[in-house]
Amino acid sequence: MRTPRLILTMSLLALPIVLAGQGPAPTTAPAPSLDPKRLVQPLGEDWPTYSGDYTGKRFSPLTQVDRTSVKRLSLAWTARLTAGTGAGGGGGRFRFGGGAPVIVGGNGPDNLPAVPANVKGTPLMVNGTLYVTTPDNTWAMDARDGRELWHYFWRTKGSTPIANRGVGIWRDYLYFVTPDNFFVSLDAKTGKERWNKEHADFDQQYFSTMAPIVVDNHLLLGTGNDIDSPGYIQSFHPETGEVQWRFYTVPMKQGDPGLDTWPNLQSAKYGGGHPWLPGVYDPETRLYIFGTGNPIPAYTAGRGEGDNLYTCSLVAVNVDTGKMVWAFQTSPHDMHDWDSAQTPILFEGMVNGKMRKLVSTAARNGYFFTIDRVTGEHLVTTKFGGDANWAKEIDKKGAVRRNPVKDPTVPGALTNPTSGGTINWEPPAYSPLTKLFYVTERNGYSIYYLTDPDPRGSMGLGGKEEVAVGSTGNFLTAIDPTTGKVAWRRAYPSTTGAGGGGGGLLATAGNLVFAGDAGGNFVAYDAETGKPLWHSRIGNVSNAAISYMLDGRQHILVAAGDTLYAFALYE
Repeated sequence: MRTPRLILTMSLLALPIVLAGQGPAPTTAPAPSLDPKRLVQPLGEDWPTYSGDYTGKRFSPLTQVDRTSVKRLSLAWTARLTAGTGAGGGGGRFRFGGGAPVIVGGNGPDNLPAVPANVKGTPLMVNGTLYVTTPDNTWAMDARDGRELWHYFWRTKGSTPIANRGVGIWRDYLYFVTPDNFFVSLDAKTGKERWNKEHADFDQQYFSTMAPIVVDNHLLLGTGNDIDSPGYIQSFHPETGEVQWRFYTVPMKQGDPGLDTWPNLQSAKYGGGHPWLPGVYDPETRLYIFGTGNPIPAYTAGRGEGDNLYTCSLVAVNVDTGKMVWAFQTSPHDMHDWDSAQTPILFEGMVNGKMRKLVSTAARNGYFFTIDRVTGEHLVTTKFGGDANWAKEIDKKGAVRRNPVKDPTVPGALTNPTSGGTINWEPPAYSPLTKLFYVTERNGYSIYYLTDPDPRGSMGLGGKEEVAVGSTGNFLTAIDPTTGKVAWRRAYPSTTGAGGGGGGLLATAGNLVFAGDAGGNFVAYDAETGKPLWHSRIGNVSNAAISYMLDGRQHILVAAGDTLYAFALYE
């Protein structure tokens, strides 16, 4: 029997608030029973994978919250998450009593403090249950009121706990990664661990953040590392966790494609290119399309003057074999850590009078690209970062060629964007109603100083110093992906020129785009014009919102640090 909920209106927010009861929280969740075939279908009332569906659009078809009704959007519930073995949140604006019992896994030391909860990933919602992650932690929560159902905590050996992007679901099982490179499977109903596998070498300084992507009987997972190492994608069997195939993003042996773009095999096989964010999947072609990270060392010589394939690229591999079908490089010989790992978007559009199956990405270097996703043919390259000043030309293949004077130098080079990029990891969105691609645009300047001209002393991200010197503004930007032309820009208000965009974007069939601004507001924008229509000040938004329908009510769920906020319409 569910503990009754108490609805309270607070004068401070003038919003209905749900307070959780003091009774013991349930310890099980309804089993999701998510057939992988469901992920091929259009997104409906749930949110079963990282981008909602395989396309990367982050477009909810729900229409209850639209441009007219959004002014009545109110807080339904909040839940604060507590990482580690401490008491968890019980849901509601204030927590009474403890959360669900904590299930502990991992083989790290007991005295290593837990990383404070900070939600930078995408919660999934299936069958009335939310699955939420932070580094080393996974929660199942009631999607109606935020009550914890179970909490799993992984005792880590260490590594780099910068984020966790979320879980993957296959039938009744969950999958997530830990910073120390373990791939963990849980029973989705109870949170009980099924197995764990080490998928990358902790001793080589790999770390893991990516949300696993489920395709049929494949679980796809990429690597992260800022030290000299090769990037790769692996496919695992969801039942056993056994490796099915591995695809390296850089040449690993003589004869591998792209080796001629490196000075030698040694530099190539330690050359980076980590695919650390989820990609997208085209069921018709069986292609998994993803972006790759920057070459390593990132800022110094030692990689010759070649393109350093397949770093900073869009890559399409056959999901059944792991064989590369095509690739397109967005930043040949990148020298600023402007990786292209961002999640791309699949859509159909008219290009030069012909309807085509397309994939687009807004890259960290400030340029926008559209590719034929079947053939890999380049179609569009434009600059969306208004002040990006590092490029010399766009070549005949559509790749952007750098101007070497903007590389880090001993006296310093004034360059836009900063190493954080015009966009970073935050996912974009696309609306099939407006046919616009939405992305955060940041226009920061830095002076890049070369501090160690000897590449032997500047592994990974070393050998440079960066000094931020200002910004000309940050924007929510809407782009026509068939032409690359900016349809409109809406400035994120800021007194410092920093921030804006939160943790990514959500588009909906209510003709809205949801994002966080630089002032700690969660904002609903008109998808056609960019006009702000509604906002709630919840603090710095840390992830991309999702939308789901439950009990006839559309919810918009977003996080600000360790706290989840669910909004819905009330009369």
